[in-house]
Amino acid sequence: MRIDVLTLFPEMFTGVLGASILARAQAAEKVEYHLTDIRRYTTNKHGKVDDRPFGGGPGMVMACQPLWDAVGAVEKQDTRRATRILLSPQGRPFDQKIAEELAGAERLLLIAGHYEGIDERVIQRLEPRQISIGDYVLSGGELPAMVLIDAVVRLIPGVLGDDESAHQDSFSPGADRLLDCPHYTRPRVWNEMPVPDVLIGGDHAEIERWRRQQARETTRRVRPDLLADEDKK
Repeated sequence: MRIDVLTLFPEMFTGVLGASILARAQAAEKVEYHLTDIRRYTTNKHGKVDDRPFGGGPGMVMACQPLWDAVGAVEKQDTRRATRILLSPQGRPFDQKIAEELAGAERLLLIAGHYEGIDERVIQRLEPRQISIGDYVLSGGELPAMVLIDAVVRLIPGVLGDDESAHQDSFSPGADRLLDCPHYTRPRVWNEMPVPDVLIGGDHAEIERWRRQQARETTRRVRPDLLADEDKK
């Protein structure tokens, strides 16, 4: 998979894409990242990419021309069809289902807006899929883009050491949309707190039942809305 990120602050991505699973995925040639500074494509003699909003109001609005030209130039760099995504508070809430859909794409083109927003006309022309990571506002689309990349890349086959691990995560179909169960490791007793006996008894069927029960109890306590969806099945 190729992932292009169009942003005004490409330096924000260096540490995230260069560490942990995301870095290993690129080293294993499962994914390639390409960062593009939208400012490189502005024709404004002062290097501006934004202007005041028509109708007045606070903040600045990203202009059409730099973004339109940036998308056109970047898409020509590779013959694979790009799935355009705009990270925006106005977008559809991001969830595991969307992550799984995007993990099957051959190329993603992420647009990280900034300032008060992007001129609506270029959005209408580009027709990107608009995605939000939550009902709150950030300074720009860079952090949401990083969240989306992390959620998607780990689902690409071969990225994780055990592909089954991704299917058992919370919200994945393998987890039946329940939150995850508690996990334990050595030592067996820490700070006078022992590991539950069921996990060291060797009865795998009993362990699975226990984990399922714990997942349901956690979901009922923290996210009862998810459990309601589960009970409808």
